[in-house]
Amino acid sequence: MVESSTINNGSNGSTVPETTGTERILAEVLAGVVSAERVPVDSHFFDDLGANSLVMAQFCARIRKRGDLPSVSMKDVYRHPTIRSLAMSLPVLPPATAEEQAPAVPEDPAPAGSTPRYVLCGALQLLIFLGYSYLAGLVTIRGFTWVSAGSGLTGIYLRSALFGSAGFLGMCLFPVAAKWILVGRWRTMEFPVWSLAYLRFWTVRVLIHANPMRFFIGNPLYVLYLRALGARIGKNVTILSPAVPVCTDLLTIGAGTVIRKEAYFLCYRAHAGRIQTGPVTLGRDVFIGERTVLDIKTSMGDGAQIGHASALQSGEAVPAGQRWHGSPAQRTDVDYVRVAPAGCSTLRRFGYGFLTLVQVCLVYVPLSVGAMYFLLTEVPALGRWLGPGTEGLTSAALYLDALVISVVVFFGFTLLGMVWLFTVPRLLNLMIEPDKVYPLYGFHYSVHRAVTRMTNNKFFKWLFGDSSYIVHYLRYLGYNMSRIEQTGSNFGTDVAHETPFLATIGSGTMVADGLSIINADFSSTSFRVSTAEIGAHSFLGNFIAYPSGGRTGENCLLATKVMVPLDGEIREGVGLLGSPSFEIPRTVERDTRFDHFRTGEEFRRRLAAKNRHNTVTMALHLFLRWVHVFVLTVLAVAAIELYGVVEQLLIAAYMALSMAFTAVYFSMTERVILRFRSLRPQLCSIYEPYFWWHERLWKVPDNHFNAFNGTPFKNLMWRMLGVRLGRRVFDDGCYITERTLTAIGDDATLNMGSKIQCHSQEDGTFKSDHSTIGAGCTLGIGALVHYGVTMGDGAVLAADSFLMKGEEIPQHARWAGNPAAETHRAPQRTA
Repeated sequence: MVESSTINNGSNGSTVPETTGTERILAEVLAGVVSAERVPVDSHFFDDLGANSLVMAQFCARIRKRGDLPSVSMKDVYRHPTIRSLAMSLPVLPPATAEEQAPAVPEDPAPAGSTPRYVLCGALQLLIFLGYSYLAGLVTIRGFTWVSAGSGLTGIYLRSALFGSAGFLGMCLFPVAAKWILVGRWRTMEFPVWSLAYLRFWTVRVLIHANPMRFFIGNPLYVLYLRALGARIGKNVTILSPAVPVCTDLLTIGAGTVIRKEAYFLCYRAHAGRIQTGPVTLGRDVFIGERTVLDIKTSMGDGAQIGHASALQSGEAVPAGQRWHGSPAQRTDVDYVRVAPAGCSTLRRFGYGFLTLVQVCLVYVPLSVGAMYFLLTEVPALGRWLGPGTEGLTSAALYLDALVISVVVFFGFTLLGMVWLFTVPRLLNLMIEPDKVYPLYGFHYSVHRAVTRMTNNKFFKWLFGDSSYIVHYLRYLGYNMSRIEQTGSNFGTDVAHETPFLATIGSGTMVADGLSIINADFSSTSFRVSTAEIGAHSFLGNFIAYPSGGRTGENCLLATKVMVPLDGEIREGVGLLGSPSFEIPRTVERDTRFDHFRTGEEFRRRLAAKNRHNTVTMALHLFLRWVHVFVLTVLAVAAIELYGVVEQLLIAAYMALSMAFTAVYFSMTERVILRFRSLRPQLCSIYEPYFWWHERLWKVPDNHFNAFNGTPFKNLMWRMLGVRLGRRVFDDGCYITERTLTAIGDDATLNMGSKIQCHSQEDGTFKSDHSTIGAGCTLGIGALVHYGVTMGDGAVLAADSFLMKGEEIPQHARWAGNPAAETHRAPQRTA
């Protein structure tokens, strides 16, 4: 099975070491994986043997099942890509003691769940939602009755402003009051999910997330909101992340700290069927990078930094003044605060927050209340104006009203929205000078935030993504893509930026979903926008944060969740994997088998066919999305027709019916596309009809999933979509891409921001396979599971980890890191 090395090299008299026992075992295992008779110990895994990451993951899994060798990770394989170098890198395995030979006992076994408690919790959650909806309906109707009693336009405006402002203030303060009444102060503790303690936790979490103050992230008002919830936050703190911390009494943030967007610092986590709370402590002048996870019981000293795409696991601490990055985090010399400070006084912050409140209370709120007043008074007359009909719910005029309103609103806003996006942000961008430092909370800051909000419109990215048309949309939006080599899948449906006018994408580059272009830098007092340039002929995997100054050039493969380097030489013609990143082969033989589809007449023919198919897909799902709007409009008009009977009940019923219909409608849409069958593992080109059909599944909206997080109803949705789901699974915000390729066992625990993605799409080659999450498993906050993965019962994948394709985690094992590898560190438990 193994080709032994010779002892003497006759040409120069040099000697080559004999094959060792470790090398022989490794070679035999690899030969079995690649179905070869023998494997030379000096052959390169990827260049000589033609292996790929999936094959090598299977090799690592077989090594881990042996008792005579230490564990081998994918990082070890990439760093030592021959049998000889890998064997030399492995530590000597000491003789196993009697205790080590005994069967492993899980440290955190999943609790034996109680189905009655699970059902009771779901029923109580439903009652709480209906009660809140009824209260909202009661307040709304009473307020509207009072507003409608006003005389003249001025009277209606004044009453709308007064009622709307009072309602806005009540919606902001009610969750704060509920938190202090239901919980008081959060303390370090743990309790089982689906319990009464969890019900209180869930109620507070939902109310906090429903608070309109979430829309003020990046505003000094948001810091005041967190302080009202019990957080200890110093002066001049800038928070840009929409991930709202829940256990706020356990959050301490020193003065001058900056937290970038999409960072998680929740002060709680779900682990093995229990909610665990713990402190997150940040000193003065701390910097938290984008897409970084801070688990419970983590801390950072004064002046410390943690970079983008990094993580601190429970119990870890960054000393004062040090800079860390990576997952697991390690020390670095990279300075992530890349913009000079500017004058930003307390008075400036106060004025910015005050003017925001004035704008909300005197402009946005009156307009919203006025629009509702118009609907309730004028919409019932539309049917009589459009044509005769019978009064009541069976009236044809009611459905005609809904038809006209939905068509005008949906298609009108679609057309006008594109005109707005292609013009207004360009005019606003003229007021922002690249590479110039501006103070926070001023005119230029407001302009920048307006450009960011408008140009990150999710609807149009959903419409044009995964097709040739996304390139033209992004170019009109402001991206610099002067020389485009159209692939038909240059971008997915989820690409974000700080400003589109300083994003440069090289020719022939393909980008999967989840790219975030970081072309704005922030300090606690200032910001600056600058160009972020991605090299030509590259491929970017899923969920990558790409900063200005990224040290990658042309022809690079940036793997899923990779941390883009900001130091060192510019990488070209290589692949990068992990956080912190390390080099891997740019491509492998399996990904080149479809190269003949990418050039010449065959490419042009298939691209034209893909464009036609994508056009039909866009039209189909635009129509289906309009149907959804039409049905919701019918429900709204019906509620208006019944106004004067049981108004508050109508509003509560409308909210419940809207959520239920949305969940069932889009679930059935996806199932119909699948013809009520399950997906099968695939290896094909993106220029084959199967892939074009598969892309249609990614067009089905699924943003409504988040409304069901932490409830049994989320599990019902996954089952409707085809996930093979066990009993009592706790899902706090997981996202599953290919539902019918995913299996999850009983009592599994899925944390917020975790993802299960059963496909990849490297360089135009589409690959998919099943992934299985065993009973009692835990996926940490922000963790990602790739395709072809198996997690044994009771296994734990730590926060922000990336479990690569083909990996197998043994039962009750704990893995962590990007890429994930086995760790023997015991999980932190709360007191």
